[in-house]
Amino acid sequence: MGHVTSQDGTRIAYGKTGSGPALVIVDGALCHRAFGPATRLAQALAPHFTVYTYDRRGRGESGDTAPYDVAREVEDIAALVEEAGGRAYLFGMSSGGTLVAEAVHRGVPVDRYAIYESPMVVDGTHAPMPADLPERVRRAVAEDRRSDAVKMFMDYVGTPKLVTAIMRITPPWRQLKAVAHTLPHDFGLVGEFQRGEKPAADRWSGAKVPGLVIAGGKSPEYMRNAQAVLADTLPDAELKVLSGQTHMVKAKVTAPVLVDFFGR
Repeated sequence: MGHVTSQDGTRIAYGKTGSGPALVIVDGALCHRAFGPATRLAQALAPHFTVYTYDRRGRGESGDTAPYDVAREVEDIAALVEEAGGRAYLFGMSSGGTLVAEAVHRGVPVDRYAIYESPMVVDGTHAPMPADLPERVRRAVAEDRRSDAVKMFMDYVGTPKLVTAIMRITPPWRQLKAVAHTLPHDFGLVGEFQRGEKPAADRWSGAKVPGLVIAGGKSPEYMRNAQAVLADTLPDAELKVLSGQTHMVKAKVTAPVLVDFFGR
């Protein structure tokens, strides 16, 4: 394990595996190196890339510095890219995909980037985020009701209530609660894209390198629609729909797609 120091002095923990061009993987909400799909995906990509996985600020072994701002997370990625030699590929999952789009737009030096299902609501196929949800989650975290905060998030993203009820009595729930305080970070990152409206045509005008937006063929209609809009809005991006896949990233399916796209 290594650390980089972000621009505001926050220490960001990362791991590195494989050989070849540098590729940084950016996790979605509640995930980090010890919990989520990044480690398995890194193993699948290691024969082709030097893969960097890291704990987004506030998670795992990374520090955190208040107040939160999306710009600080972009600076974290920039520090990792600098550590990787000054240029890299980026791949982001869920809210991590939103963060990747923002990093490329803001000038982090990358050659190509890929996004797996950035969480957006762009039309009437899904209700917009309730305006008070971020504040309710923030208050739950502040009152140390971490389980309630995670449940509110799960309810909003559509996790079946039975599944949530079962999860609450399993060990992974403790890992989710451990990073519940970062949920407001993710709301700050994706909130503007949860209003049921398409983003402005120039929202990511600075993202001028080739990009790939991936959608799961079995994901809800609103998610698939959102990825089509995202690919259309990004200046130089294409859309790929993975038949039979959902919002859960499966390494054996996703890794070959990334190898093909980044290897062009």
